[in-house]
Amino acid sequence: MKIVIAGAGSIGCYCGAFLADAGHAVSLLGRPRILDPIRENGLTVTDFSGLNLNVAADKLTLSENPNCLVDAELVIVTVKTAATAGMAGQIAQFAPTSAPVLSWQNGMENARVLQAALPDHDVRAGMVPFNVVPPEPASFHRATSGDIVIQSGPGYLGQVLSLPDLPVIESDEIEAVQWGKLVINLNNALNALSGLTLKDQLLDRKWRCLMADQMSEALGVLKAAGHPVTSTTPLPAWVTPHILRLPTPVFSRIAARMLTIDPSARTSMAYDLMAGRVTEIGSLQGEIVRLGAQHGRRTPICARVQELIEQKPDESLSPDQIIQ
Repeated sequence: MKIVIAGAGSIGCYCGAFLADAGHAVSLLGRPRILDPIRENGLTVTDFSGLNLNVAADKLTLSENPNCLVDAELVIVTVKTAATAGMAGQIAQFAPTSAPVLSWQNGMENARVLQAALPDHDVRAGMVPFNVVPPEPASFHRATSGDIVIQSGPGYLGQVLSLPDLPVIESDEIEAVQWGKLVINLNNALNALSGLTLKDQLLDRKWRCLMADQMSEALGVLKAAGHPVTSTTPLPAWVTPHILRLPTPVFSRIAARMLTIDPSARTSMAYDLMAGRVTEIGSLQGEIVRLGAQHGRRTPICARVQELIEQKPDESLSPDQIIQ
């Protein structure tokens, strides 16, 4: 297929490399700071298992111009939330209406924004569970495990896109899957505030208890709102806070069976905060705070974490400093 990765950043470049290596005609639509190093060095992707793949630049179409959308047979949107509306406008202008549009983005509102702006397209929500970080230009490292899930629909897109190193499955309950990912992603902000790697954070029981309290707060809001939650791990969502609160030796044994994490992994929000970039806090904690207000549920932890991220603290914080 002719696939355009619309807004190629860490997730887009990582997934685009595998799709191109599998024989798809992949275009990366992105910014020069991402694409120029790929032009010089090719695109390298690695993961926690030792995988190492390099895709030569001439196997990709690298473009800063949205006219690369003109011949698209599939568009995969991977921009940050704040850029979704603008990307939707470019897709509406350039992409054929026959091209399905997949949202591989965090949060709940991105697919809705795309669907509203592209009523003539087959627009589907998706969920990417794993974390990808850029250790250096033109290189993208997958630091956690999990399979991509997309909304069910015509065309067997899950089968077409699924690869041994990039499984893609379809779901009839994509919104519940997205809520499950959002609940897990609430830790993106805590990890950014901690200054720790994900592994070190998870080995600290105080941090895990704060993660559990935040997750319980969010699950209570979602229950009040009537939103089902499908876990992105083998455990039901409501069990996870109890697992997080266990003593570290017990937690470590259970977690090792559910999730693989690279020792150096941090969340994308940690990198955004360090670089002074706009974060997606409004689409994560902000979503829970808004929903809580609508349904009469207090959200003190999510509100506090959102406030701290928006303040862009200069120093790492402890759990006690976050919940004063």
